[in-house]
Amino acid sequence: MPSDDVTEVVEAVLAAPPRLGGVRLLAIDGPSGSGKSTLARRVVERLGGSPGAALISTDEFATWDDPVAWWPRLEEGVLRPLAGNRAGCYRRTEWVRDKPTPGELVAVGVPEVLVLEGVSAGRTAVHARLSSLVWVEFADAPARLERSVTRDGERYRTHLLRWQLFETGWFEVDNPSARAGPKFHTG
Repeated sequence: MPSDDVTEVVEAVLAAPPRLGGVRLLAIDGPSGSGKSTLARRVVERLGGSPGAALISTDEFATWDDPVAWWPRLEEGVLRPLAGNRAGCYRRTEWVRDKPTPGELVAVGVPEVLVLEGVSAGRTAVHARLSSLVWVEFADAPARLERSVTRDGERYRTHLLRWQLFETGWFEVDNPSARAGPKFHTG
């Protein structure tokens, strides 16, 4: 992704008003293996990290069996406190012997920009509190699957294939792409 892509995202979120208390909430959404995490890390680096920017990945909540219904944990632990200009926290999902278990408690201070990245980050439930929503697209599903397998390991291929089928249905129903400002096609 060229550096001007990061500049466009940073400029868009900083130009928008904060809608989560005093925090600008940037969601980076799109299908698995499309490049969301890479873009999110680059945006946070450009914004200078905490307290300027904080990053939360939906991967820290989601499991194979619970791809999107975990949202209340994020809402209660992070979004509501930040809306009141208070620090929040959440319990990260850890994987022990391929099983999700409650992991470490992660504190989230009150940043200028909170970057929420991952599948379902730009869902309808959060839209009114978003300062900006970016959609990252990589249309070639077999290539995205291979990128995901390379990242997570061959043993997860079946899970990742099931995940892609789920997210296709999720995006058809919730349709964050239609609400997104900047859109990036990475492949």
